[in-house]
Amino acid sequence: MEKFQLSLLFKIIGIGSASGLVYHEDKLYIISDNSSFLYEYTISNQNLNKIALVENPQENILKKDKPDFESISFLGNKLYILGSGSTQNRNKVVKYNLKSKKNSEKDFSIIFQDIKTQLEIKDEELNIEGLIQHNNIIYLFQRGNGTSSKNGIIYSNEDIENRIFKFVPFDLPKIKNVSATFTDAILVEDIIYFLAAAEDTASTYDDGEVLGSIIGTIDLKTMKLENYLQISDNHKFEGLTLYQKTATQIELLLCEDNDTEMLETTIYKVIIE
Repeated sequence: MEKFQLSLLFKIIGIGSASGLVYHEDKLYIISDNSSFLYEYTISNQNLNKIALVENPQENILKKDKPDFESISFLGNKLYILGSGSTQNRNKVVKYNLKSKKNSEKDFSIIFQDIKTQLEIKDEELNIEGLIQHNNIIYLFQRGNGTSSKNGIIYSNEDIENRIFKFVPFDLPKIKNVSATFTDAILVEDIIYFLAAAEDTASTYDDGEVLGSIIGTIDLKTMKLENYLQISDNHKFEGLTLYQKTATQIELLLCEDNDTEMLETTIYKVIIE
């Protein structure tokens, strides 16, 4: 990870405040942190389909009421969409089956409470922004942008009934004297690719001035930070997915949370060598 090229790939009208995405078979599946829809965008014909994740879905939901879907992962033809856990109404996980076109939901309140209790994370500090599932282990990426700055990876066996959680802290680089904190992550082979943003706020609830974003890699086996690059000084990138990979470079797609009510999303491509 020595050089990068960041470019605007295309814009999608009809989606606002994009917070996560998955690329699969010419389609982008996108979530928004102030919407209760899953968006299915076909790249080849630019068709946008809205999939309801809950009864009576809405867009541009008021901040105090929104489910705050921040994490999306793909496993076994199913998409898993998770709320951030930062308030009581942000504790939902929705599973969407790409084959049956059906979804189911589960309340994660008890699990999030166990995480906070076991790892000594305050109620107002929990802020899950990324989700990876691999070899029966769930990895949650805690954005430590609260006053305690508890930024790191929470993990547990997929048998969530055990509810035994571990935490690996990560002190990420600073941008303009503000630490970058996790905003998303994916797994490519045995390497975690992550996004992190620096935002001038000490709250998991209130937004602040965006100071930039970095992309980096963590070795899954050792849980050690390997490399990172600052890719912007004015974007808050919140979504990350694999696009293409060769022996010499990797192409990733990114989305940006613009923190506005405008229903427009820009998809970026970053090429890393």
